[in-house]
Amino acid sequence: MSASIMHTRAIIEEGKSRMQQKSEKQRREELGEFLRTRRARLSSEQIGMPKAPRRRTPGLRREEVAIAAGVSTTWYTYLEQGRDIQVSSSILASLANVLQLSAAEREHLFTLANLPPPARVTRLEEHMLPLYQRVLDELGNIPALLTGYTYDLLAWNRAASYVFGDLAALPEDKRNMLWLLYVQNPFSQRITVFSEREQYAQEVLEAFRGRANRHLDDPELLAFIENLKQASPRFSEQWAQHNVRTTCTGHKTLDHPRAGRMHFESLTFQVIEYPDIRCHMYVTADEPSKHKLHQLLELDNASLNMPAQSKPSRRLAI
Repeated sequence: MSASIMHTRAIIEEGKSRMQQKSEKQRREELGEFLRTRRARLSSEQIGMPKAPRRRTPGLRREEVAIAAGVSTTWYTYLEQGRDIQVSSSILASLANVLQLSAAEREHLFTLANLPPPARVTRLEEHMLPLYQRVLDELGNIPALLTGYTYDLLAWNRAASYVFGDLAALPEDKRNMLWLLYVQNPFSQRITVFSEREQYAQEVLEAFRGRANRHLDDPELLAFIENLKQASPRFSEQWAQHNVRTTCTGHKTLDHPRAGRMHFESLTFQVIEYPDIRCHMYVTADEPSKHKLHQLLELDNASLNMPAQSKPSRRLAI
């Protein structure tokens, strides 16, 4: 390798190093500015300290934040000044608590400190469910489901109810995809699953494991997993394989008890406000499947005007 090429490479590497140092300096300065603005909006009384005399500048003093967070005033001053010091997740969490940060602010703080934000289980708030139900209903002829972080079935639209069955007829504690796929009981016996049942069940398990690994300190989650392992040897065996995936494969085949074979493309979307919530949509993959789906929905419309005893029964298909 010639000396000129080596010199050019050295210049390029030096330029990269300078850019990285500049980026790190900007990140630390942004972190300091963020901390200053957060303490400026609080009073000493709001963090459980005695009322302070009137000050020229609003908010907490650095020493008050440091004392409340259990760190030295010098260290905290260096942090706000953007100096290159080591910061741990536990100290950041303490600062977030003292400064009474929201969930979004807490995540922003960890990002600025170049640390992974602490995992938190996000459950759909009860008062938000009607809004998400309206979103599902607006999808019209596209079957759609909303699932929680343990694959609980939270909501579904009319198309899903007719293609996959009358989910509302299931007791609330039985509306869980993993239990319906892995545990044999009177409710799972009513299910007509995708033709690739075994594969689909394992895909759901692996996608669930990918989410669950972020919350293994949650006692409720650990109990859910342990109960499933006790109830299903197959689940226990596949759980021990430690396979993970982000989502299930796209193409799905469904043998509907009345409409026959239909093909769907599966799409999964994450709800930004609730990262553990997923919206699953199933779009017909070909014209025959689309026609059969429309026939099912038309039959559903017709059955609304039929006497109760004449209405066709709905068998659950997932």
